[in-house]
Amino acid sequence: MNRYAIKELYLWKDKKNRKPLILQGARQVGKTWLMQQFAKEAFQKSIYINFENNAQLSGLFIKDFDIQRIKFEIQLYSGIMPDKDTLLIFDEIQEAKRGVTALKYFYEQSPELPVIAAGSLLGIATHQNDSFPVGKVDFVSLYPLSFLEFLEAAGKEQFVAAVKEQRWENLAPFEGQLQDLLKQYFFVGGMPEVVKNFTETHDVGLVRELQHNILDAYDRDFSKHAPLDEVPRLRMVWRSISGQLSKENKKFIYGFLKEGARAKNFELAIEWLRDAGLVYRVSRTKKGLLPLSAYEDFAAFKLFMLDIGLLCAMSGMPPQALVNGNAVFTDYKGALTEQYVQQQLRLNRENLIYYWSADNSQGEIDFLVQNGGKILPVEVKAEENLQAKSLRSFVEKNPELHGIRFSMAPYKEQSWVTNYPLYAVSAVI
Repeated sequence: MNRYAIKELYLWKDKKNRKPLILQGARQVGKTWLMQQFAKEAFQKSIYINFENNAQLSGLFIKDFDIQRIKFEIQLYSGIMPDKDTLLIFDEIQEAKRGVTALKYFYEQSPELPVIAAGSLLGIATHQNDSFPVGKVDFVSLYPLSFLEFLEAAGKEQFVAAVKEQRWENLAPFEGQLQDLLKQYFFVGGMPEVVKNFTETHDVGLVRELQHNILDAYDRDFSKHAPLDEVPRLRMVWRSISGQLSKENKKFIYGFLKEGARAKNFELAIEWLRDAGLVYRVSRTKKGLLPLSAYEDFAAFKLFMLDIGLLCAMSGMPPQALVNGNAVFTDYKGALTEQYVQQQLRLNRENLIYYWSADNSQGEIDFLVQNGGKILPVEVKAEENLQAKSLRSFVEKNPELHGIRFSMAPYKEQSWVTNYPLYAVSAVI
Protein backbone atom coordinates (compact mmCIF):
# COMPACT_ATOMS: atom_id res chain seq x y z
CA MET A 1 0.00 0.00 0.00
CA ASN A 2 1.45 3.34 -1.05
CA ARG A 3 1.07 6.18 1.47
CA TYR A 4 1.97 9.60 0.13
CA ALA A 5 2.96 10.79 3.62
CA ILE A 6 6.15 8.74 3.35
CA LYS A 7 7.52 11.50 1.10
CA GLU A 8 7.26 13.88 4.06
CA LEU A 9 9.27 11.43 6.16
CA TYR A 10 12.03 11.44 3.53
CA LEU A 11 12.03 15.25 3.55
CA TRP A 12 12.34 15.15 7.33
CA LYS A 13 15.24 12.67 7.11
CA ASP A 14 17.19 15.01 4.82
CA LYS A 15 16.64 18.21 6.83
CA LYS A 16 19.82 19.89 8.03
CA ASN A 17 18.35 20.90 11.37
CA ARG A 18 16.33 17.74 11.90
CA LYS A 19 14.42 17.38 15.16
CA PRO A 20 12.66 14.34 16.60
CA LEU A 21 9.49 13.80 14.59
CA ILE A 22 6.01 13.37 16.00
CA LEU A 23 3.73 11.46 13.62
CA GLN A 24 0.22 12.62 14.40
CA GLY A 25 -2.97 10.78 13.57
CA ALA A 26 -5.97 8.95 14.98
CA ARG A 27 -5.93 5.31 15.97
CA GLN A 28 -5.75 2.85 13.06
CA VAL A 29 -4.82 5.31 10.30
CA GLY A 30 -1.58 3.39 9.69
CA LYS A 31 1.07 5.21 11.74
CA THR A 32 2.88 2.05 12.91
CA TRP A 33 2.95 0.56 9.40
CA LEU A 34 4.24 3.81 7.90
CA MET A 35 7.06 4.19 10.44
CA GLN A 36 8.19 0.59 9.98
CA GLN A 37 7.96 0.81 6.18
CA PHE A 38 10.04 4.00 6.24
CA ALA A 39 12.62 2.25 8.43
CA LYS A 40 12.92 -0.60 5.90
CA GLU A 41 13.28 1.74 2.93
CA ALA A 42 15.48 4.52 4.29
CA PHE A 43 17.72 3.19 7.09
CA GLN A 44 20.35 0.52 7.58
CA LYS A 45 18.98 -0.32 11.03
CA SER A 46 15.94 0.44 13.14
CA ILE A 47 14.73 -0.09 16.69
CA TYR A 48 11.00 -0.31 17.35
CA ILE A 49 9.67 0.20 20.88
CA ASN A 50 5.95 0.10 21.67
CA PHE A 51 5.47 1.49 25.17
CA GLU A 52 1.94 0.15 25.38
CA ASN A 53 3.13 -3.44 25.65
CA ASN A 54 6.77 -3.11 26.77
CA ALA A 55 7.09 -3.47 30.54
CA GLN A 56 10.91 -3.61 30.40
CA LEU A 57 11.23 -0.06 29.09
CA SER A 58 8.17 1.53 30.67
CA GLY A 59 10.38 3.49 33.08
CA LEU A 60 13.04 4.44 30.54
CA PHE A 61 12.70 8.20 31.07
CA ILE A 62 11.73 8.35 34.76
CA LYS A 63 15.22 8.54 36.34
CA ASP A 64 16.61 11.36 34.21
CA PHE A 65 17.01 12.60 30.63
CA ASP A 66 20.61 11.49 30.18
CA ILE A 67 20.44 10.40 26.55
CA GLN A 68 23.66 8.36 26.74
CA ARG A 69 22.14 6.28 29.55
CA ILE A 70 18.88 5.96 27.65
CA LYS A 71 20.65 4.84 24.46
CA PHE A 72 22.67 2.27 26.42
CA GLU A 73 19.52 0.78 27.97
CA ILE A 74 17.92 0.67 24.53
CA GLN A 75 20.99 -1.23 23.31
CA LEU A 76 20.60 -3.72 26.18
CA TYR A 77 16.98 -4.26 25.12
CA SER A 78 17.44 -4.42 21.34
CA GLY A 79 21.04 -5.49 20.81
CA ILE A 80 21.56 -2.38 18.64
CA MET A 81 23.28 0.83 19.74
CA PRO A 82 21.26 3.76 18.36
CA ASP A 83 23.35 5.93 16.04
CA LYS A 84 22.92 8.26 13.06
CA ASP A 85 22.14 5.31 10.75
CA THR A 86 19.50 3.86 13.08
CA LEU A 87 15.87 4.98 13.05
CA LEU A 88 14.60 4.93 16.63
CA ILE A 89 10.82 4.46 16.71
CA PHE A 90 8.81 5.18 19.86
CA ASP A 91 5.24 3.97 19.38
CA GLU A 92 2.45 4.82 21.82
CA ILE A 93 4.91 7.19 23.46
CA GLN A 94 2.18 8.71 25.61
CA GLU A 95 2.23 5.46 27.64
CA ALA A 96 5.84 6.13 28.74
CA LYS A 97 5.98 8.53 31.68
CA ARG A 98 7.86 11.70 30.60
CA GLY A 99 8.33 10.14 27.16
CA VAL A 100 7.07 13.17 25.23
CA THR A 101 9.27 15.49 27.29
CA ALA A 102 12.30 13.27 26.56
CA LEU A 103 12.13 14.20 22.86
CA LYS A 104 13.53 17.63 23.74
CA TYR A 105 16.65 16.04 25.19
CA PHE A 106 17.19 13.77 22.19
CA TYR A 107 17.28 16.95 20.10
CA GLU A 108 19.62 18.81 22.46
CA GLN A 109 21.99 15.97 23.40
CA SER A 110 21.95 13.70 20.35
CA PRO A 111 20.67 15.66 17.31
CA GLU A 112 22.29 13.26 14.84
CA LEU A 113 20.03 10.41 16.01
CA PRO A 114 16.81 10.10 13.93
CA VAL A 115 13.82 9.63 16.27
CA ILE A 116 10.16 9.20 15.34
CA ALA A 117 7.41 9.10 17.95
CA ALA A 118 3.72 8.35 17.55
CA GLY A 119 0.72 7.57 19.70
CA SER A 120 -2.97 6.98 19.12
CA LEU A 121 -3.93 9.42 21.87
CA LEU A 122 -0.79 11.56 21.79
CA GLY A 123 -2.75 14.77 21.31
CA ILE A 124 -4.65 14.13 24.52
CA ALA A 125 -1.56 13.11 26.48
CA THR A 126 0.27 16.33 25.60
CA HIS A 127 -2.51 18.34 27.23
CA GLN A 128 -2.34 16.45 30.51
CA ASN A 129 0.88 15.52 32.27
CA ASP A 130 4.10 15.76 30.28
CA SER A 131 5.77 19.06 29.49
CA PHE A 132 5.52 19.44 25.72
CA PRO A 133 8.84 20.13 23.92
CA VAL A 134 7.74 23.27 22.10
CA GLY A 135 10.13 24.13 19.28
CA LYS A 136 12.13 20.92 19.77
CA VAL A 137 10.13 18.57 17.53
CA ASP A 138 8.93 18.34 13.94
CA PHE A 139 5.45 17.19 12.94
CA VAL A 140 3.87 15.13 10.18
CA SER A 141 0.17 14.32 10.14
CA LEU A 142 -1.22 11.05 8.82
CA TYR A 143 -4.84 10.78 7.71
CA PRO A 144 -6.93 7.98 6.21
CA LEU A 145 -6.09 7.15 2.59
CA SER A 146 -6.99 9.83 0.10
CA PHE A 147 -9.09 8.95 -2.93
CA LEU A 148 -5.97 8.85 -5.09
CA GLU A 149 -4.26 6.48 -2.63
CA PHE A 150 -7.44 4.39 -2.71
CA LEU A 151 -7.23 4.24 -6.51
CA GLU A 152 -3.66 2.94 -6.29
CA ALA A 153 -4.65 0.35 -3.68
CA ALA A 154 -7.48 -0.76 -5.98
CA GLY A 155 -5.04 -1.31 -8.86
CA LYS A 156 -6.15 1.77 -10.81
CA GLU A 157 -2.76 3.50 -10.91
CA GLN A 158 -3.30 4.49 -14.54
CA PHE A 159 -5.87 7.08 -13.47
CA VAL A 160 -3.79 8.64 -10.70
CA ALA A 161 -1.12 10.29 -12.84
CA ALA A 162 -3.74 11.65 -15.25
CA VAL A 163 -5.75 13.15 -12.38
CA LYS A 164 -2.64 14.69 -10.81
CA GLU A 165 -1.70 16.18 -14.18
CA GLN A 166 -5.30 17.39 -14.66
CA ARG A 167 -5.61 15.83 -18.11
CA TRP A 168 -9.35 16.44 -18.30
CA GLU A 169 -9.79 15.67 -22.01
CA ASN A 170 -8.05 12.32 -21.65
CA LEU A 171 -10.08 11.47 -18.55
CA ALA A 172 -13.44 12.43 -20.07
CA PRO A 173 -14.21 8.98 -21.58
CA PHE A 174 -13.62 7.42 -18.16
CA GLU A 175 -15.84 9.73 -16.10
CA GLY A 176 -18.36 6.98 -15.39
CA GLN A 177 -15.72 4.55 -14.20
CA LEU A 178 -14.12 7.17 -11.97
CA GLN A 179 -17.50 8.09 -10.50
CA ASP A 180 -18.17 4.44 -9.68
CA LEU A 181 -14.79 4.21 -7.95
CA LEU A 182 -15.57 7.40 -6.05
CA LYS A 183 -18.83 5.87 -4.82
CA GLN A 184 -16.86 2.87 -3.61
CA TYR A 185 -14.56 5.22 -1.72
CA PHE A 186 -17.54 6.98 -0.15
CA PHE A 187 -18.63 3.63 1.29
CA VAL A 188 -15.25 2.06 2.07
CA GLY A 189 -13.40 5.19 3.17
CA GLY A 190 -9.68 5.36 3.76
CA MET A 191 -8.91 3.37 6.90
CA PRO A 192 -5.99 1.14 5.79
CA GLU A 193 -7.28 -2.19 7.14
CA VAL A 194 -10.69 -1.61 5.56
CA VAL A 195 -9.21 -0.61 2.19
CA LYS A 196 -6.85 -3.59 2.17
CA ASN A 197 -9.65 -6.08 2.83
CA PHE A 198 -12.01 -4.47 0.32
CA THR A 199 -9.45 -4.44 -2.49
CA GLU A 200 -8.64 -8.10 -1.79
CA THR A 201 -12.18 -9.45 -1.31
CA HIS A 202 -14.71 -6.81 -2.46
CA ASP A 203 -16.80 -8.08 0.45
CA VAL A 204 -18.95 -5.09 1.49
CA GLY A 205 -20.25 -7.00 4.51
CA LEU A 206 -16.68 -7.39 5.75
CA VAL A 207 -16.09 -3.68 5.11
CA ARG A 208 -18.97 -2.79 7.39
CA GLU A 209 -17.83 -5.27 10.06
CA LEU A 210 -14.31 -3.81 10.11
CA GLN A 211 -15.65 -0.27 10.26
CA HIS A 212 -17.83 -1.11 13.25
CA ASN A 213 -14.83 -2.73 14.93
CA ILE A 214 -12.94 0.55 14.56
CA LEU A 215 -15.88 2.55 15.88
CA ASP A 216 -16.13 0.17 18.85
CA ALA A 217 -12.40 0.65 19.55
CA TYR A 218 -12.89 4.41 19.61
CA ASP A 219 -15.82 4.00 21.97
CA ARG A 220 -13.65 1.94 24.33
CA ASP A 221 -11.06 4.71 24.24
CA PHE A 222 -13.71 7.10 25.56
CA SER A 223 -14.27 4.95 28.65
CA LYS A 224 -10.59 4.15 29.15
CA HIS A 225 -8.91 7.52 28.59
CA ALA A 226 -11.45 10.34 28.87
CA PRO A 227 -12.51 11.91 32.19
CA LEU A 228 -15.40 9.82 33.48
CA ASP A 229 -17.80 12.75 33.75
CA GLU A 230 -17.08 13.68 30.11
CA VAL A 231 -17.75 10.22 28.62
CA PRO A 232 -21.54 10.63 28.22
CA ARG A 233 -21.07 14.00 26.52
CA LEU A 234 -18.31 12.61 24.31
CA ARG A 235 -20.63 9.90 23.07
CA MET A 236 -23.47 12.35 22.49
CA VAL A 237 -21.26 14.60 20.35
CA TRP A 238 -19.62 11.69 18.50
CA ARG A 239 -22.90 9.95 17.67
CA SER A 240 -24.57 13.17 16.58
CA ILE A 241 -22.13 14.03 13.79
CA SER A 242 -23.86 12.06 11.04
CA GLY A 243 -27.18 13.68 11.94
CA GLN A 244 -25.64 17.14 12.20
CA LEU A 245 -24.15 16.81 8.72
CA SER A 246 -27.38 15.50 7.22
CA LYS A 247 -29.15 18.79 8.00
CA GLU A 248 -29.46 21.31 5.18
CA ASN A 249 -27.61 23.76 7.40
CA LYS A 250 -24.64 21.70 8.57
CA LYS A 251 -23.64 24.12 11.33
CA PHE A 252 -23.18 22.26 14.62
CA ILE A 253 -26.22 22.80 16.83
CA TYR A 254 -25.88 22.00 20.53
CA GLY A 255 -29.65 21.69 20.84
CA PHE A 256 -29.44 18.76 18.42
CA LEU A 257 -27.69 16.81 21.22
CA LYS A 258 -30.45 17.31 23.75
CA GLU A 259 -32.98 19.97 24.63
CA GLY A 260 -31.41 22.92 26.37
CA ALA A 261 -27.80 21.89 25.65
CA ARG A 262 -25.27 24.73 25.81
CA ALA A 263 -21.76 25.20 24.46
CA LYS A 264 -20.19 25.34 27.93
CA ASN A 265 -21.45 21.82 28.68
CA PHE A 266 -19.91 20.25 25.56
CA GLU A 267 -16.78 22.26 24.75
CA LEU A 268 -14.46 19.86 26.60
CA ALA A 269 -16.01 16.85 24.88
CA ILE A 270 -15.46 18.39 21.44
CA GLU A 271 -11.85 19.31 22.29
CA TRP A 272 -11.16 15.76 23.50
CA LEU A 273 -12.44 14.34 20.20
CA ARG A 274 -10.31 16.83 18.28
CA ASP A 275 -7.20 15.99 20.29
CA ALA A 276 -7.81 12.30 19.58
CA GLY A 277 -7.92 13.09 15.85
CA LEU A 278 -11.47 11.77 15.54
CA VAL A 279 -13.21 14.98 14.48
CA TYR A 280 -12.26 18.14 12.64
CA ARG A 281 -13.75 21.53 13.31
CA VAL A 282 -14.36 23.94 10.43
CA SER A 283 -15.22 27.39 11.74
CA ARG A 284 -17.25 30.09 10.08
CA THR A 285 -15.41 33.15 8.84
CA LYS A 286 -17.33 36.39 8.41
CA LYS A 287 -15.34 37.77 5.47
CA GLY A 288 -13.35 36.50 2.52
CA LEU A 289 -10.29 38.56 3.34
CA LEU A 290 -6.75 37.65 4.39
CA PRO A 291 -6.16 36.31 6.92
CA LEU A 292 -9.38 34.37 7.32
CA SER A 293 -8.55 33.71 10.98
CA ALA A 294 -8.99 37.40 11.74
CA TYR A 295 -12.69 37.10 10.88
CA GLU A 296 -13.35 33.73 12.54
CA ASP A 297 -16.68 33.29 14.31
CA PHE A 298 -15.78 30.96 17.19
CA ALA A 299 -19.43 30.28 18.01
CA ALA A 300 -20.32 28.86 14.59
CA PHE A 301 -18.68 25.75 13.20
CA LYS A 302 -19.19 22.40 11.48
CA LEU A 303 -17.85 19.10 12.80
CA PHE A 304 -16.59 16.42 10.41
CA MET A 305 -15.43 12.88 11.11
CA LEU A 306 -11.94 11.68 10.30
CA ASP A 307 -13.17 9.24 7.62
CA ILE A 308 -16.07 9.10 5.20
CA GLY A 309 -16.37 5.31 5.43
CA LEU A 310 -16.76 5.50 9.21
CA LEU A 311 -19.39 8.20 8.70
CA CYS A 312 -21.27 5.81 6.40
CA ALA A 313 -21.03 3.05 9.01
CA MET A 314 -22.18 5.28 11.85
CA SER A 315 -25.12 6.57 9.83
CA GLY A 316 -26.26 3.02 9.00
CA MET A 317 -25.69 3.31 5.26
CA PRO A 318 -26.50 -0.24 4.04
CA PRO A 319 -23.89 -2.18 2.06
CA GLN A 320 -26.38 -2.42 -0.82
CA ALA A 321 -25.92 1.32 -1.41
CA LEU A 322 -22.56 0.51 -2.96
CA VAL A 323 -24.08 -1.45 -5.83
CA ASN A 324 -27.37 0.38 -6.32
CA GLY A 325 -26.29 3.05 -8.75
CA ASN A 326 -26.88 6.48 -7.30
CA ALA A 327 -28.45 5.23 -4.06
CA VAL A 328 -25.39 6.33 -2.11
CA PHE A 329 -26.02 9.89 -3.33
CA THR A 330 -29.72 10.20 -2.48
CA ASP A 331 -30.93 11.39 0.93
CA TYR A 332 -27.46 11.50 2.45
CA LYS A 333 -25.55 12.73 -0.57
CA GLY A 334 -24.91 16.24 0.69
CA ALA A 335 -23.43 15.09 3.98
CA LEU A 336 -21.20 12.48 2.36
CA THR A 337 -19.97 14.79 -0.39
CA GLU A 338 -19.09 17.62 1.97
CA GLN A 339 -17.34 15.17 4.32
CA TYR A 340 -15.39 13.80 1.34
CA VAL A 341 -14.25 17.22 0.10
CA GLN A 342 -13.22 18.34 3.59
CA GLN A 343 -11.27 15.11 4.03
CA GLN A 344 -9.34 15.65 0.79
CA LEU A 345 -8.70 19.34 1.44
CA ARG A 346 -7.15 18.51 4.80
CA LEU A 347 -4.42 16.43 3.13
CA ASN A 348 -2.68 19.62 2.03
CA ARG A 349 -1.06 21.08 5.15
CA GLU A 350 -1.03 24.52 3.49
CA ASN A 351 -4.84 24.64 3.48
CA LEU A 352 -6.56 26.57 6.25
CA ILE A 353 -10.20 25.54 6.00
CA TYR A 354 -13.24 27.64 6.95
CA TYR A 355 -16.75 28.16 5.66
CA TRP A 356 -18.59 31.40 5.04
CA SER A 357 -22.20 32.36 5.63
CA ALA A 358 -23.93 35.72 5.49
CA ASP A 359 -24.97 37.37 8.75
CA ASN A 360 -28.59 37.26 7.61
CA SER A 361 -28.23 33.56 6.68
CA GLN A 362 -28.95 34.42 3.05
CA GLY A 363 -26.13 32.55 1.40
CA GLU A 364 -23.34 30.18 2.34
CA ILE A 365 -20.07 28.97 0.82
CA ASP A 366 -19.32 25.36 1.75
CA PHE A 367 -15.60 25.98 2.22
CA LEU A 368 -13.41 29.05 2.16
CA VAL A 369 -9.81 27.88 1.90
CA GLN A 370 -6.74 29.99 2.57
CA ASN A 371 -3.71 28.58 0.80
CA GLY A 372 -0.67 30.79 1.19
CA GLY A 373 -1.66 34.21 -0.05
CA LYS A 374 -4.74 32.97 -1.90
CA ILE A 375 -8.37 32.59 -0.84
CA LEU A 376 -10.37 29.92 -2.65
CA PRO A 377 -14.17 29.89 -2.37
CA VAL A 378 -15.29 26.26 -2.79
CA GLU A 379 -18.79 25.03 -3.59
CA VAL A 380 -19.63 21.32 -3.30
CA LYS A 381 -22.28 19.63 -5.41
CA ALA A 382 -23.19 15.96 -5.02
CA GLU A 383 -24.57 15.65 -8.55
CA GLU A 384 -24.24 17.45 -11.89
CA ASN A 385 -26.45 20.40 -10.94
CA LEU A 386 -24.17 23.39 -11.40
CA GLN A 387 -26.45 26.04 -9.89
CA ALA A 388 -24.39 27.96 -7.33
CA LYS A 389 -26.18 31.22 -6.52
CA SER A 390 -24.35 31.80 -3.23
CA LEU A 391 -20.96 31.21 -4.81
CA ARG A 392 -21.69 33.49 -7.75
CA SER A 393 -22.95 36.26 -5.49
CA PHE A 394 -19.91 35.91 -3.24
CA VAL A 395 -17.47 36.11 -6.16
CA GLU A 396 -19.29 39.12 -7.63
CA LYS A 397 -18.90 40.92 -4.29
CA ASN A 398 -15.24 39.83 -4.12
CA PRO A 399 -14.13 40.17 -7.77
CA GLU A 400 -10.48 39.44 -6.93
CA LEU A 401 -11.52 35.85 -6.14
CA HIS A 402 -12.23 32.98 -8.52
CA GLY A 403 -14.73 30.34 -7.52
CA ILE A 404 -14.11 26.58 -7.47
CA ARG A 405 -16.94 24.09 -7.77
CA PHE A 406 -16.59 20.35 -7.25
CA SER A 407 -19.38 18.25 -8.74
CA MET A 408 -20.12 15.09 -10.70
CA ALA A 409 -19.98 17.17 -13.90
CA PRO A 410 -16.85 17.25 -16.10
CA TYR A 411 -14.24 19.99 -16.03
CA LYS A 412 -15.55 23.33 -17.21
CA GLU A 413 -14.02 26.80 -16.96
CA GLN A 414 -16.06 29.99 -16.74
CA SER A 415 -15.09 33.58 -16.10
CA TRP A 416 -16.04 33.49 -12.40
CA VAL A 417 -15.81 29.79 -11.55
CA THR A 418 -14.08 26.58 -12.59
CA ASN A 419 -15.92 23.29 -12.22
CA TYR A 420 -13.75 20.30 -11.37
CA PRO A 421 -14.88 16.69 -11.09
CA LEU A 422 -15.29 15.48 -7.51
CA TYR A 423 -12.70 12.76 -7.95
CA ALA A 424 -9.97 15.39 -8.44
CA VAL A 425 -10.23 17.42 -5.20
CA SER A 426 -6.82 16.51 -3.78
CA ALA A 427 -5.15 17.21 -7.15
CA VAL A 428 -6.64 20.69 -7.43
CA ILE A 429 -6.23 22.27 -3.99
